[in-house]
Amino acid sequence: MSLVTDEKAENLFDSYQDASSGPFQLLWDPFITFIIIAALSLVIYEGVFRSEVFHPFYYYARTSQWGRLIVRPSIIWGLMGSSFLFFRTLLWLWYRPSAAARVADAPSLTVIIPAYNEGPMVEKSIDSVAAAEYPREKLEIVVVDDGSRDDTWKYITRAALRYPGLVKPVRFPKNRGKRAALEEGFLRAGGEIAVTIDSDSVIEQSALLAIVGPFRNPRVGAVAGKVAVYNKDEGIVPRMLHVRYILSFDFLRAAQSTYGAVYCCPGALSAYRIAVVREVMEPWMKQTFLGEPCTYGEDRSMTNFMLSRGYDTVYQRTAVVHTVAPDTYRKMTRMFLRWERSYIKEELRLFTILWRRPLLSRLITLIDVVVRNMRFPVSYAVLGLFAVMCVHDPATILRLLLAIGLMSFLNVLYYLRSERSWRFLYGILYSYFSAFTLFWIFPYALFTIRSRSWMTR
Repeated sequence: MSLVTDEKAENLFDSYQDASSGPFQLLWDPFITFIIIAALSLVIYEGVFRSEVFHPFYYYARTSQWGRLIVRPSIIWGLMGSSFLFFRTLLWLWYRPSAAARVADAPSLTVIIPAYNEGPMVEKSIDSVAAAEYPREKLEIVVVDDGSRDDTWKYITRAALRYPGLVKPVRFPKNRGKRAALEEGFLRAGGEIAVTIDSDSVIEQSALLAIVGPFRNPRVGAVAGKVAVYNKDEGIVPRMLHVRYILSFDFLRAAQSTYGAVYCCPGALSAYRIAVVREVMEPWMKQTFLGEPCTYGEDRSMTNFMLSRGYDTVYQRTAVVHTVAPDTYRKMTRMFLRWERSYIKEELRLFTILWRRPLLSRLITLIDVVVRNMRFPVSYAVLGLFAVMCVHDPATILRLLLAIGLMSFLNVLYYLRSERSWRFLYGILYSYFSAFTLFWIFPYALFTIRSRSWMTR
């Protein structure tokens, strides 16, 4: 099923996507930037000066004790969130990727690919690395089969035979988990920099030279690549997730990169200083939470270890990887549950780490942590209030739908500036989809936080 079936419509924006010069490029950025700033200003203005815009909502708040307890904190959080979003937008506009490394200056590099029941996709991942623009004498690829029960090992060994001396295959007799597979790769790494790539992902040819570029700065300990969806044309779920991924990286991580604190360098594509990784590998492998070993969230955990050692973590927009996204609701919820459990554990760690950051980074990170995490109690309280109000006034649901639509439109403006694609429509659809079908994910993740399941796709 597709929202847009006309091939001409599909190319309407995509034809401009890679343009880097010309009159369209000169006009597009200022135009979208103006629209974003204007929309943000309107959100703040409505929140501060025209709070009666949803009159029944505020009337109920004034006449109900529970309404007063919920709405007033919600207004404060809304204003804080809108103001910080405005500030984050300025950081996003300020962000610039680092220059890619030159072939002559490229550091020695080890690419680590952990694989578990991946089948033929792991071979595509290896092929993409082998085809990347990087001096062959400075590159090695360590592929770890984490006790797969399918034919993954066949594809790994076939690739190793095709690239003798380049691909180093490793096989665990039984499944030990992704963290153990990465540890094996880190221990075997002979490069100055280690790049981790998921076995269901393929990188673009320029990705390796791009992702090692930021390491010219000795303060940089880890670099996050840009993640797009490999199977974005294979159903509504991957199409929606593609927009979500682009916003998560090209907006959120771009803004975080300006103050050197990208909170999660993703497993799909990240790079680390191997010397620092080996310093933190023991506590990383032995990490526990509430007495249980941590068996997932290894990417965000390693990012936190880098920040705790005083290194910056940054985002490199020009290092692009395409990863297979879930194509069903069930698979998507399993992925989100894994992410949310990792988020809860590592967000608590981040709060203890941020105090060691430089003053400006510390201040911005602190505000970000507070605003981001206030959204959980506020949003669930407001959702409950809306449910009560809908009983008394069914028209309230229309106001809720309107509010979701307005905010989703604001979000897709960021996507449009980066991608210039008709796919922004799926970003609006995702906002409604997540509001009504994914609201249970965080509470369930919180109450099952001690689960040790890897929950792979």
